[in-house]
Amino acid sequence: MRLIPLYTWNKGLHSMKLSQTHFMNQPWASGVTLLMCVIVAMLLANLPTTSQLYHEILETSLTMTISNDTFTVSFPQDMTVEKFINDILMVVFFFTVGLEIKREVVCGELSSVKKALLPVIAAAGGMAVPALFYTFFNAGTSTVGGWGIPTATDIAFAVGIMSILGNKVPISLKIFLTALAIADDLGAILVVALFYGGDINLPLLFIAIVLIGAILLMNKLGEKRMMYYLIPAIAVWFLFYYSGIHSTMSGVVMAFMIPMDARFSRSYLNRSNKKYLMRIARYDYDKFEQGVPFPNGPQRHCLRRMSYINNNSIGMSYRLEHALNPWVNFLIMPIFALANAGVVIPDISFFNIFQTLPLEGVGMVGMGIFFGLLLGKPIGITLASFIAIKCKVGVMPEGASWKMLFAVACLGGIGFTMAIFVDTLSFGELDVAATDMLRSSGKIAVLLGSLCAGILGSLLISIFHKLESTKS
Repeated sequence: MRLIPLYTWNKGLHSMKLSQTHFMNQPWASGVTLLMCVIVAMLLANLPTTSQLYHEILETSLTMTISNDTFTVSFPQDMTVEKFINDILMVVFFFTVGLEIKREVVCGELSSVKKALLPVIAAAGGMAVPALFYTFFNAGTSTVGGWGIPTATDIAFAVGIMSILGNKVPISLKIFLTALAIADDLGAILVVALFYGGDINLPLLFIAIVLIGAILLMNKLGEKRMMYYLIPAIAVWFLFYYSGIHSTMSGVVMAFMIPMDARFSRSYLNRSNKKYLMRIARYDYDKFEQGVPFPNGPQRHCLRRMSYINNNSIGMSYRLEHALNPWVNFLIMPIFALANAGVVIPDISFFNIFQTLPLEGVGMVGMGIFFGLLLGKPIGITLASFIAIKCKVGVMPEGASWKMLFAVACLGGIGFTMAIFVDTLSFGELDVAATDMLRSSGKIAVLLGSLCAGILGSLLISIFHKLESTKS
C-alpha cells in the first residue's frame, strides 16, 4: 500500500525529479526502507546472537497494573510490544489510509463514476481471483480462512518499481494502478473488519456506534477544531479493541469523520493577512528608531495570528494526512516490518512453499498465497478490466495497451504490508504451535510471491516497452 498522492504522477517525470531533492521525497524511498527492514528482521530472528533477544523484546509485556488488597486493574489487557505495534501503531497507518481514500473519493481519482469505475472494478477482480486461487489449494481444510492474505496490493513497492522504470510505464497506467491500490485498500479494510475480528461484544459495539454517531453529528454541525475529533478517537479505539472489532478499524472510521472543509474561508484569509501585514509594517515604523530587531513583540503576535489563520485555512483532513505521511512511511511501517517479517527459518527447506506442512488437516497455505499473488492478481485485474472496458463501463487508460496493462497488473501482486497484516490475524482458531507455523509459512510465501511478482512485472514492462518502441 502506500501513501503517494495520485497527482504526483500527473506532474510528469521531469518536474517530479526536480522537486525530489531529499531521500524521503523519492517515490521509491518508503519501499526501499521497508525492504531493508525486512532483511534486518530476518537476520535478527535467525542469527544465534540476536534471535532470543528479538523475540523477548516482541513478547515484553506493556500492560499497566494497579492493585491493592481489594482490587487489581490491568490496562490494556495482555498488551505486548508486538500487539502494541499491530493494534495501536497500525491504527495510525489505517487512519492515514482512510484519509487518503476519503480525499480520492471526494476530489481525486475516485471522485466520479467515470473515474472510479475501471480501477474499482479492477480492484474487485484483483481481490476475488487471488482468493479463489488460495481457496483452490486449501478447500476443505482448516486453513481455508486465510483466503484474505493474497488479496491486497502494497502500493509503496509498486510505486517504487514504477518510479525506477521511469517512462517505460505510461503516466495513465501509473495513475490507474495507484487508484486501483487505493480501492484495493478499502476492500482489504472491509475484509479485515468483516472476516478477521473476534467475538463481538454487542454492548461495547453499541456504545462505539453511538459515539461515532455523535462525532458525525458534530461534523455536520460544522465543528472543525482538531481536539474535538482526536480525543473521541481514543475512546473509539478503546471500544473497538474490547468489542471484538479489530482496533485498526477505529482508525479508518475516524478518518472518514475528519472534516475536509477549512475552518476559515479564502476571503477571510485574504482580509486577515492584509490586516496583519499592515499592522506589522506600522509596528516596524514605530520601533525603527529604537533599533528593535524584527520581529518585535507586537509583530510576533501578528505573525502567530497569521500562522494560525493560514493553518486553519487548510482542511483538517489534508493537514493530518500531510503531517502523518512521513511518520507512517518511515517509522510505523518500518517498525511493523521489523516486528512481523522476522520469520524463524529452521532450515533451507522452509523456503519450499510447495511442500505440505507437517500438520494434520491443513492445506497448501504457501502455494495458495504465492500463486494468488503471482498469478491471481494480474489475471484478476486484467480480466476485470477487460470485462469493464468491453461492456463500456470503463475506458482504457490513455496510451496504454492490453499487454502493458497486464504487465502493470503484475506489480499489483506485490502484497506486503496488508498481506502480512492479514496473515497475523489468520489461523487463530488452531493451537498456538500450528498457528505460529502457518503464519510463518504465510509470511515467507508473501515475501517470495511479492518478489516474483515485482520481478515479473518489471521484466514484462521492459520487454513490452522495447517492442512498442521498435514498432513506432
